[in-house]
Formats: sequence, C-alpha cells, structure tokens
Amino acid sequence: MVGFMGRCPECGSFGSFEPIEKDENFSKKNSGVKLDCIDLNKVKSQNSERVITGINEFDRVMGSGIVKDSVTILTARPGAGKSTLLLQVSNALAKKGYSVLYASGEESASQIKSRADRILPVIEDNLKVVSHNNMDSILDTIRDLDAQFIIIDSIQAFTLDAFPTSRAGSPTQTMECAYELVKLAKNKENPKMIFIVGQMTKEDELAGLRALEHLVDTVLLIEGESGEELRSLLTTKNRYGSTGEMGFFNMTEEGMISIDNPSEYFMTKRSREQTVSGSSLTVVREGTRPILLEIESLVSPSFTPFPSRIGEAMKREQLNTLVSILEQRGEIPLYDKNIVIKTTGGIKLKEQASNLAVITSIVSSIYDKPLPDDTIFLADVGLTGELKRIPALETRLREADRMGIKTAYISESQDIKIKLNSLQLVKKRLLKDVLKTVF
Repeated sequence: MVGFMGRCPECGSFGSFEPIEKDENFSKKNSGVKLDCIDLNKVKSQNSERVITGINEFDRVMGSGIVKDSVTILTARPGAGKSTLLLQVSNALAKKGYSVLYASGEESASQIKSRADRILPVIEDNLKVVSHNNMDSILDTIRDLDAQFIIIDSIQAFTLDAFPTSRAGSPTQTMECAYELVKLAKNKENPKMIFIVGQMTKEDELAGLRALEHLVDTVLLIEGESGEELRSLLTTKNRYGSTGEMGFFNMTEEGMISIDNPSEYFMTKRSREQTVSGSSLTVVREGTRPILLEIESLVSPSFTPFPSRIGEAMKREQLNTLVSILEQRGEIPLYDKNIVIKTTGGIKLKEQASNLAVITSIVSSIYDKPLPDDTIFLADVGLTGELKRIPALETRLREADRMGIKTAYISESQDIKIKLNSLQLVKKRLLKDVLKTVF
C-alpha cells in the first residue's frame, strides 16, 4: 500500500508522487569490492620514517621523532607555550630543509613574527606563515606550497565552506576540518606531518568531541603553572611511541628550552657543609624514563587538636597512610606534629616506589639530622612495616649509578642482576631496620 505524500516541494502539484518498487537484489549488487583477507602472521610490518627536530625532549616525547604521515594534537592552558613550542619546532624543521607552513586562525602574521623575533635566533626561509580561518583556502595553500610540515593554530578557529550553518569551534566544523587534515596527512604518495593546536576547556580538557582525540595519532599536553618556568610535555596518546612519556622544558624569554638531564634539574646540589635535614632522594619514572628526585619534608609542632598534613606532591590520603605506618611501625609519635611534603620542581609522586624516601625525609626533619646526599631510598612500605618490591628497579638503579649515587636502600626481596659501577645496595626487610641504620 502506497501512502499519500501530499504536495511536491519542487513543482507544487498534489498527488504527483509515483511509487518505486524496491529492488530486492539492490544490496547484493552494490555490496562493494571484494576484500582479500590476509593471515596476520604473514603481514609485513613497516616502521614509519621519523623526522628528528633536534629539540631533545620534544623528540623523546614523540617517540624518537615525528612520523612523516601523522597528525598530532597539542593542547594546554592559555599561555602555557603551545604556539611558542610549535614555532620552535617549525623553524628547526625548516632549517633541515623541510617546507613548513604555520597557519593561524587566531593571530595575525605580524603577531607571529613578533614572537619569532623574540624566541628564534634566525628565521629560516622555508618557514611560511598564513593568517586565515578558512580551511578550504588553507588546504589549497598547503597543496600549492607542497608543505611537508603544517601547524594549524587552532583547530577551533577554522571553518569549511561545505558547512555554512555551523560556526567556527562547533563540533561539526572542528571534526570535519580535522577529517580533511587527516586525509591530507595520510596520502601515501605525498604524506604530511600535521600538528593541530587544540583549545582547552575550563576543566583542563581538550575542547570539543572526544572523537577528535580518537581521530589523530598523538595527543600532547603541556602542563605547568603560568608563574613558574618549568613546563612538562606529556603524551596522553601515541600510536607510534609510549603513552605517558614526559619531557621537560624551561619557559624563558628565548622560548622553551629543553631540559636534557632532568635528574640533575630535580635535585638540589649541595656541598657536604650545606646538607640540610628533611631532604631525601629517590628515583621516579615519568613515562619510560627514570628521574632522580628530591623529596622535602617539614615537621613542626602543632598547637591544635588536628595537626596539618599537607602533601603538595602527593594525595593527602597517601600521606596520612605513610604517617600512620611511621607512627605504628617506626614507633615515632606524630599526633602533635604538622607535616608538609613537597618535591623539587613540583613533580607529583604517583608511584609507591617513593614511599620509603618520603618516610625517611620526615624522620630526617623530626631528628633534624641530614641524610647523606649520595644515598637514595627505593622501596614501597607496607602496612606491616615491611619493605615491598617496586617495578623497574634495575632501570632506576642505573640512573642513580649514572648520577654518582653511592648507596641505595632497597627491599631484600628484590633480586638485582645488573652490574653497577659504584652504587652499593643495602637490602632491608623492615622499615625500622632502615631507620635504625640511617639514624
């Protein structure tokens, strides 16, 4: 039965629609091309070619360089250094002979030039800049220049003519612009390296649909307080490297300066006459890299019924747990003491491997007795007061040995098979054994 369709919107006449019989074989006729299935174990794996920028911390985070047919999103709070870092990367690749286009939908060419004059010693000839928010025009410009490395700053500022009813920054425009960029980058005959700047919401998340993160190959995040120099570059997704890898930079008037030896940066150099109480060393892992880290504690008398427990570098619940272990298993009363914990550089303590170092720094502050500056503490501490195994201990010990550390306190349950130059291992079973030996 065919229902009445009413007035035709094209010619205006009534009752002019004619029924069309459905072809039962339509889906079979138009099922697409026949696909060949291949045994997975016979598929040849290909290592994508990478481009090294020469900015060491950036290359590390990217997985030893930028893949030639990749799309990356970089996001951060306003003023964190997104445009500064990408301008430095652009100039570094232009110096290597790559054709580079910096497309900005928010800043004028003169604003970009002012930043470049401030942070770049020499602006390379291969670095082109265009200020426009029409993605169709940008895509044409990329093809005309045959640009190999492209910066889109920021994706929320661009629009495609095919969607005139959608404003810039809307989910439709953002996703469709991103689709076009991915299609351009993945061209097998002429692959591109594309970096997209993404705006951040008030909740410190990438603005727009979550699908935007799934679409691209790599998602980078710059963290750091605006009033401080230290910036960290973190991968929250990387199809070509390790997710969670982190690089460190100093934000200066000359731009983002790579911190190539973080272990040296995140500990305070002191002579033997300058040693202070409340300082303890450990080795944390940021991504796949071990970093020597200084933990500082301050213990002071409390004149209130509820002493303060402030952990700038760790969760308060974790700090309270360690304080309880120290009171019960270390037999040190802390009910009338305020305790403050922080780390040099503000690195967050996300691993249990730093627990022994936190406790020893607290005890050092209580007794006002400095710990040796060539000693580290690498163990978790259980509620029983026993020292527990930690992951990647050998990697951490190698880094400590490289940095000239002489002694490492570890759990006796861990077997070490590597050879160390000058680092001596002290194995203990209980927390109270460590405290008795050290203090």
